[in-house]
Amino acid sequence: MPKHPLISIPLDIPDVRVLQTELTKDGELILTVESTLTTTTCRRCGRTISQRHGLDEPRLLRHLPSFGRVVYLRIRPKRFCCPWCEGHPTTTQQLDWYDPNALHTKAYERHLIVQLVNSTISDVEAKEDVTYAALEGILDRWIATSVEWQTLEPFATLGIDEIALLKGHRDFVAIISAQTDAGELHVLAVLPDRLKATLLAWLLSMPDAIRAHITTVCTDIWEGYITAVEEVLPNAMIVLDRFHVIRHARDGVDTLRKQEVRRLKKELPKDAAHGFKHTLWPFRKRFDALEMAEQERLETLLASSPPLRQAYVLREQLTCIFDTARSKADGLRRLRLWRRRVEKSELTCFDAFLSLLDRWLDLVANYFISHHTSSFVEGLNNKLKVLKRRCYGLGNVSHLFQRLTLDLEGYRLFSPWRATTSSAVSGKS
Repeated sequence: MPKHPLISIPLDIPDVRVLQTELTKDGELILTVESTLTTTTCRRCGRTISQRHGLDEPRLLRHLPSFGRVVYLRIRPKRFCCPWCEGHPTTTQQLDWYDPNALHTKAYERHLIVQLVNSTISDVEAKEDVTYAALEGILDRWIATSVEWQTLEPFATLGIDEIALLKGHRDFVAIISAQTDAGELHVLAVLPDRLKATLLAWLLSMPDAIRAHITTVCTDIWEGYITAVEEVLPNAMIVLDRFHVIRHARDGVDTLRKQEVRRLKKELPKDAAHGFKHTLWPFRKRFDALEMAEQERLETLLASSPPLRQAYVLREQLTCIFDTARSKADGLRRLRLWRRRVEKSELTCFDAFLSLLDRWLDLVANYFISHHTSSFVEGLNNKLKVLKRRCYGLGNVSHLFQRLTLDLEGYRLFSPWRATTSSAVSGKS
């Protein structure tokens, strides 16, 4: 074998010494190591024992790659005999840097966890030449399948929303998340459905101290969520997300747009109706956010339909209220004034939205107090949608929780380039 330039680098594994270095014909580096510790704990009585009783079978553990080479550590764990227990049983020495039944060192498992962030098990399997089953086992060891409350930073804002697991199906799971005062997002639970009883049971399972600290709950307009929160968190302020609220008004106006465009195309000459093309997105935006050509197309449409112009103006006035009202009292006053304008207009496209206001006005107006929204929850939902597409579907809620937690917090918790305050979500060291 030709000679190569050599360097020395620290192994960064405690309590071991390197006995031999071997470079295989496949270019893999095998380091034979031994423990420098001279004691262990008896598996039966728990005492510290130091009477040697030979070596266990050799173990080959995959370690962090070095300079592009696959690295293995070979070790024969020491065995010790207990002089106090009956029969003098033997115990194999356990070292902190690998698990007894693992095929990899903890450092390499941590490396694989970082590789899994925003990726798939199949991708990492191909990149690292590690089996799919091994990666699933590592994921289970390092990422808990449910929230561990003691690892969370204090939070006062809770978010509740749902997402369909299958496109076009009403197969919903509820996503519960929290936002800290510093703006950090934590996923707390993925519930198998959005039934009130399911959410109620989960809220009741929260530690009392954490429930008492929650002051705000942001949710969409789903009665099961609202009533469950009212029962378990009576002192928390429920805020119906402004974007979900306004969407009901915008959907009604958009329905009117479709009706008016169909009517105008039938009634007007073909040349005049041609001007209504490409007006969908200009109609959905603010007028001052449009380019000149878009403004001209929108003005052509609105000039041909006075009811549609009236609905467009009322819709923008509603958005302005949510953008500019600075207190709950001011917001309520302006919403009631806006409602009177709608009733005076005799437009019917806002009927569903007015019914929503009749039922949930107080919770809608809670937005004006501190302008809380479910934007952080929606961001989490978008990440979940990307995760579903990337993994070609994830039907197991425990796996969903693990992968969401990993994608959200994986770099912060496991990347060697970022300072961490805790070593793992699952409490692993």
